[in-house]
Amino acid sequence: MTEAEERPRKRQARGERRIAQLLRAAASVFCAEGYTASSTNAIAREAGVSPGTLYQFFPNKEAIAVELGSRLVAEMEATHGRVFTVENALLPLDELIDAVADPFIEFNCANPAFLALIKGPDAPGKVAEGHDELHAALLTRLIELLAVREPDLHPDDRDQLAQMSFAMFKAGLDLVVQHEGEQREWYVREVKAMLYRYLEPHLGAGAVTRDTVPAP
Repeated sequence: MTEAEERPRKRQARGERRIAQLLRAAASVFCAEGYTASSTNAIAREAGVSPGTLYQFFPNKEAIAVELGSRLVAEMEATHGRVFTVENALLPLDELIDAVADPFIEFNCANPAFLALIKGPDAPGKVAEGHDELHAALLTRLIELLAVREPDLHPDDRDQLAQMSFAMFKAGLDLVVQHEGEQREWYVREVKAMLYRYLEPHLGAGAVTRDTVPAP
């Protein structure tokens, strides 16, 4: 590669690093102040750059939120692709709950801006749309997992079971993210215990054996 060809690649790499820096700063500001109260000046200050530098990459706060939201949704989609599997569906119920819940708890605790953005009353429409699409995809995968685990469930019962389980988990997740240390661990245990008590009468407690199972 010639020197002339290398220069644009270096500029592109520097630009990507700056964008990542600004998005990290935005995540911190959105969490601390909420989306509505946040400003581009506060984000630039958090990133340690001038507002002019920020505007080289993003025209306004909404554009920052949309980019941050799209990246977080993509990460979450990658997470659910790893957990809603046939192998997990057949585990003992407590292990199944661990296998599905833990990656989502870990993701949301590491990225509190995700909940801060989607719960903001004035969050950009594209952020809300991305969340709605993700919600629908997660619910579909959960329904498919339940079908593998307990194929004799009536489709209506399976859908309602998935809806209720998902709602319970999301409500508990809010409390988990809001706390730290031992309190967070306590809420995690309680969320899992709640799910176990709800699901056990429908799915059983033990591991499930299937000679052949449909792929979720």
